[in-house]
Amino acid sequence: MALWSAPGAGQQQLIKSDHRSTMGMYDDNMMMKQILATHTPDGREVEVKPVFQLIEDILNRATLQVSSGDNAVQAQMEIEDKAQQASFIAMIEAISFAIDRISCEIAYKALSGSDAHQTTVSLFNMLAAYSWDAKLVLTLAAFAINYGEFWLLAQIYSTNPLAKSMAILKQVPSILEHVDNLKSRFDALNSLIKVMMDVTRCIIEFKDLPSLYITQDVPAFTTAISLIPTAVYWTIRSVVACATQITTLTSMGHEFALSASEGWELSTLAHKLKTIYEHLRKQMAVCYQHIDERKSLEAYQMLLNLLEMVHIDNMKILKALICAKDDLQPLVDGSTKKRVNIDVLRRKNVLLLISDLNISHDELSILEQIYTESRQHATRLVNQYEVVWIPVVNRSIPWDETMQNRFEYIQSQMPWYTVHHPTLIEKAVIRFTKEVWHFRNKPVLVVLDPQGKVVSPNAIHMMWIWGSNAFPFTSLREEALWKEETWRLELLIDGIDPELLKWIREGKYIFLYGGDNVEWVRKFTTVARTVSNSARIPLEMVYVGKSSKREQVRRVLAAIMVEKLSYYWEDLTMVWFFWTRLESMLFSKIQLGRADDMDPMMQEIKKLISYDRDGGWALLSKGSQIVVNGHGTTVLPALLEYDMWKDHVLTKGFDKSLKDHHDKLYSIAHPCCRFEFSTHGGRIPESMKCPECQRVMEKFTTFSCCHDDNFQGNCTHY
Repeated sequence: MALWSAPGAGQQQLIKSDHRSTMGMYDDNMMMKQILATHTPDGREVEVKPVFQLIEDILNRATLQVSSGDNAVQAQMEIEDKAQQASFIAMIEAISFAIDRISCEIAYKALSGSDAHQTTVSLFNMLAAYSWDAKLVLTLAAFAINYGEFWLLAQIYSTNPLAKSMAILKQVPSILEHVDNLKSRFDALNSLIKVMMDVTRCIIEFKDLPSLYITQDVPAFTTAISLIPTAVYWTIRSVVACATQITTLTSMGHEFALSASEGWELSTLAHKLKTIYEHLRKQMAVCYQHIDERKSLEAYQMLLNLLEMVHIDNMKILKALICAKDDLQPLVDGSTKKRVNIDVLRRKNVLLLISDLNISHDELSILEQIYTESRQHATRLVNQYEVVWIPVVNRSIPWDETMQNRFEYIQSQMPWYTVHHPTLIEKAVIRFTKEVWHFRNKPVLVVLDPQGKVVSPNAIHMMWIWGSNAFPFTSLREEALWKEETWRLELLIDGIDPELLKWIREGKYIFLYGGDNVEWVRKFTTVARTVSNSARIPLEMVYVGKSSKREQVRRVLAAIMVEKLSYYWEDLTMVWFFWTRLESMLFSKIQLGRADDMDPMMQEIKKLISYDRDGGWALLSKGSQIVVNGHGTTVLPALLEYDMWKDHVLTKGFDKSLKDHHDKLYSIAHPCCRFEFSTHGGRIPESMKCPECQRVMEKFTTFSCCHDDNFQGNCTHY
């Protein structure tokens, strides 16, 4: 953008903040009107960036602040490469006359003792036809030639006879002999040159802002543009001051040391330019934020459009999601840990595992087990799906070593494909995962078919419930799997513990029970064992813990182990998986819009989840058939009152007798039902019907802390 306007709010603000300056005889407003009157651009273009690179290289080396290492080598290569281009050479030829004129004008005015402002105005008149950034770069080029010549002679005169003769004429050896006395002069020059370069770089940067994403109606951009003429004036004025110092040194000798007023002028100019620079950078930051938001919105809209289109394969979708920056190898193969091209996913069913860096050990462990088993017992169809981890991180938090180590650790644990680094995931993609796929903090598993169409917005629930049997993980497959299910014990414990499956096959009575109250557990297991012995039935009891409060569960497990109260799962991952699968059954139905269907199986699942929220509970099965599913306030009393129904055992059987008596107590007690949905968990239903009485439940928002790293909340509570 080459068009700059007259002074505006930004310039006025800067002028007011510096109203005490006594550097010139002109009022700043009048002075800028005079400068603006000289500006009559005729449309000629100067490619300022490569010229500025040359200037930067000269002044960095002349002021003994050479860049180090690879950056310097790279910059030099870019300059040399640019210098070889015919168009660049032609441009230098076109501007060399203007540069020489500026150099001569500055030298003449300096030696004749002209006023700095008048010298600056004469330069603006000379450069009237050029854009603001070109005026600045051409003037800096003229200064760089003279300043660079001085330091070039200083660096090589001792080894080069030609340079030695020229240096003597320029009084360079004499000046260097008294360099200690001149240190303050060169320090002041270096400081001013640095801020001159900063301001120039910033002005060039403004010109390069993409007009597609930022226009004159953006306040920060308008403010900055109105300040550009002022910034150019004071930078050229500073060039005049610096050039005057060098010209005085080389023409009059070191005896004409820096006077107090001249030192004050250089430091005041540096301060003024620094103020201008900081103001420009502040506006630049706002402009970049605006551009970033516009680009992000454009990319987000592109994703929405892409997902609605029909494609011949999944490459366009995956590239937009994973490697918008055209990274040639954006993925890491989990089996080889080597980087690979995204083409490895072409025309395959792709499961996008979207999570942050807080994905739990339990989640990783079970997912890895399911994935590995699917590969070991692979069928032709199962081999057609791949999992890809999409790490989502908060870009507002600076990336540090701790986060890098955490990322690398998680990546090393995954046997499937992973994105090489979280920075490959664009902000628009992160927004898309949150707004369209409802990702919060809990992992989601979005399924794309071989054409890139979303066939399930979150198959994580299917994966927890049915594992790879849910392939191809579509919503239609999810519906079909539910139609095949019945309310049986295998639904609750399948894939968790082979021992329980053995008991089911043997037709044993099995009590699953849970809770975090040790005394209730002792009483329940003791009474249940006494009743089973009296009724002479083969009974097994399994403690399955609680969905939260892991530390309390550990204490209960310790008591069960020491007192040998019942069978238990020592590995808490199994406890976690039991409850995750159970909750996934509810979330699966919610996702399908069937959570409130009058489905007896779903009602029982909801009861069990509700019982877990408050006290103990127990579920009895005979083999596969579930007999009783009740809260601790009804199951334990039913067992305690065994004497009241034991006579029916011989005629009805133990299971029917217990169920009948429990149902009588249940009809009186009717314990309250309660569900909690973490705001970190994604989709939350707008309403929920009670599984006991079918009324619409009341809705609350609660804040919870169970002092457990695996439980976070605030929750929506029904």
